[in-house]
Amino acid sequence: MKNVVLITGASSGIGKETAFQLIKEGHIVYGAARRVEKMKDIEEAGGHAIKMDVTNNEEVKTAVQRIMDEQGRIDVLFNNAGYAVYGAVETVPIEDAKRQFEVNIFGLAKITKEVLPIMRQQKSGKIINTSSMGGKIYTPYGAWYHATKHALEGWSDCLRLELKPFNIDVVIIEPGGIATEFADVLYDPMVERSKGTPYEEIATSLAKATKEMYEEEGRLSPPSVISNLVSKAIKARKPKTRYVAGKYAKPMMFIRKYLGDRIFDSVILSTIKREGGK
Repeated sequence: MKNVVLITGASSGIGKETAFQLIKEGHIVYGAARRVEKMKDIEEAGGHAIKMDVTNNEEVKTAVQRIMDEQGRIDVLFNNAGYAVYGAVETVPIEDAKRQFEVNIFGLAKITKEVLPIMRQQKSGKIINTSSMGGKIYTPYGAWYHATKHALEGWSDCLRLELKPFNIDVVIIEPGGIATEFADVLYDPMVERSKGTPYEEIATSLAKATKEMYEEEGRLSPPSVISNLVSKAIKARKPKTRYVAGKYAKPMMFIRKYLGDRIFDSVILSTIKREGGK
């Protein structure tokens, strides 16, 4: 079945890879992102590109209206836009923390609220939200990022129950370590914020370990492991409520769930010390 799919955060990484895969599978794909110039390849592949900041109400409304004018329906919303603010709670400005929630939670909610009346009228639809293994685990200096992903997990669960009577599925994707631009906006600001503070040494070690992980070939999974899950969820008559894939996701979530906080704490801290000291 050919679906009309809207993907946020489609200018790179998981969003772009998913757009390419779904276009190849015959779906009508609209990629949305702030950097519309980065989505020319999506248009060349047969998709559509829309300039949209999920925190901008007018851009969100305009994007949804354009799709309805051109296609008359929206079958799938893949909420993929997001980023990470890292740094000790004491050193991250509250305005930066608010922006983290504005993009990762409230921006996602805005586009979802805009699409839901359409799906209710259709009596069908799928909302697929990119959470993270970080929605189930935690890492040092990631308080604000993890807070948004933990919030998204609960928000999505509640939404799933609300929409069940309308034949609208809500699916959570929980990626592990994926080779994307994710770390590019993570480690430099974290190091800068920590300079001259008691957190500088650990922040520098964490930044070094993160940077090496993202730069070393083979350390992380390709974005295609997530695009495959999105495709699977779209094809499924009754999709799972959660899909997990990507480097470290399953083992880290297992340790957190079954071995407890103290063991998980020691694993995380020893890993950072080991990797950051290389």
